[in-house]
Amino acid sequence: MRFIIIITVVSLLYSNSFSQEKVTCKELNKEIKKLTQLKSKVEEEIRKNKELLKKIEKERKLLRKERESLREEERRIKSERFKKLAEIFSKMDPELAGQKLSAFTDPTEAAYILYNMKTRKAGEILNYVDPKVVDKIVQILTNIRKFSLNDKP
Repeated sequence: MRFIIIITVVSLLYSNSFSQEKVTCKELNKEIKKLTQLKSKVEEEIRKNKELLKKIEKERKLLRKERESLREEERRIKSERFKKLAEIFSKMDPELAGQKLSAFTDPTEAAYILYNMKTRKAGEILNYVDPKVVDKIVQILTNIRKFSLNDKP
């Protein structure tokens, strides 16, 4: 009789263990299925993000080109402005033009105006510009000439 009880208990334990394995296996399959779905969602998000990144890069390139064209347009407009101002100052009396250039708050503008004038006229006007301002203007003019010499191939 003891033997039958032991066999029954062992058999119950074994069947219980076997059913637990089945439950565990089912749970594992469910988890694997969930993880597979999650993986596909993550891969889809990665794909979308890569596409978005490509769009952003394209937009960034377009913006760089646009910014550069705007800078070029600004340079062109400033150049025209300084040429017109140089023409106006060239027609003025050198003494009056020198006083006006001395009164500029930004010596860079005065330098660009003189840079766009004929050398002889610019020299005449510089005779009447405040000596402190002349030093600043000459420094700026030498830098302008260095850059324009270096820019040419």
